[in-house]
Amino acid sequence: MSAPIRVFQVATGNVGTEMIKRIGSHPDLELVGLHCYTPEKVGRDAGEIVGLPPIGVTATGSVEEIIAAKPDVLTFHGVFPDEDLYVRVLEAGIDIVTTADWITGWHRDRNHPHHSGRPVTQVLADAAARGGSTFYGTGMNPGVNQILGVVCSADVADIENVTTIESVDVSCHHSADTWKEVGYGRPVDDPQLPSMLEKYTRVFADSVLLMADCFDVDLDEVTFSYELGACTKDVDLGWYQLPKGSLGGSYIKYQGMVAGVPRIETHLEWQMTPHTDPSWDIKGCYITQIAGDPYIYNKHMIFPKPGVDLSDPDSFASIGMTVTGLPALNAIASVVAAPPGLLTSADLPLRGFAGRFKT
Repeated sequence: MSAPIRVFQVATGNVGTEMIKRIGSHPDLELVGLHCYTPEKVGRDAGEIVGLPPIGVTATGSVEEIIAAKPDVLTFHGVFPDEDLYVRVLEAGIDIVTTADWITGWHRDRNHPHHSGRPVTQVLADAAARGGSTFYGTGMNPGVNQILGVVCSADVADIENVTTIESVDVSCHHSADTWKEVGYGRPVDDPQLPSMLEKYTRVFADSVLLMADCFDVDLDEVTFSYELGACTKDVDLGWYQLPKGSLGGSYIKYQGMVAGVPRIETHLEWQMTPHTDPSWDIKGCYITQIAGDPYIYNKHMIFPKPGVDLSDPDSFASIGMTVTGLPALNAIASVVAAPPGLLTSADLPLRGFAGRFKT
């Protein structure tokens, strides 16, 4: 086996904490550094920060220290992208794999313009060209979910529609900042709510665009529609509060249209609490539906390994963090081997989506 790939990780929030634990057992990877934004974490051992015994990696707090460590790749697990950090790291010749809000870059260009006034994709592409480095963003959804949509079509002729659906209870995702941004907990009649939902879920339009790229379909547009579920009583999740009448569930559709007909779709069926009106039949899985010859209905169901106590909220939450972060870790070897530039999942070989056996 060749030497492990040297990884410098950014952030120890929900996903980042889980990935520190997962890197330690990943045969391809070696953690050589940790960058933290919280001053109180800087100078502490990475293991200690995430609840492990010391692992000999001390958290730092500057981009200069990332570059000085000369890692092969930077993994970024913050809630939102840090594009200024990305530019400096890419210019230094260090590849980046991120789980933060990035699939094709279309959403970033449209909703989060770079402070330079240039499209973010162009800013990062230029930085990667200068450094000879590679940039890739993934997760479970968006990320693997749309790849399942593509793979499930391999034995289908005459495709009419491809729809991927995330039908999940999202109360296990303990990221208050995320849910504040999309408006959960606000009154459902708040006039700002639809635009907040769209702005901070628009990255799922990238899922539709990525599938369209793989299917070689030219879309006229990607539309956004929604249904809102109002809490029928006050709900206290411990880490988040949802007053009666506030947003506690939603059904969002991103639909890729051709001549007025939806052809490629991503749906988000989210429930923070079952006590909403309307409410949805949450199936706790990822679903691919393909109308064609033959028709396909596929469930991607995720269960805890035997012995995990799901009454422990942390154990339940760790499953969601694992399936979000591992697609990024497992792709690292393929990203490091890829030519410089911005990659999407359509550019990776099949091995880029392969997990690893326990050693």
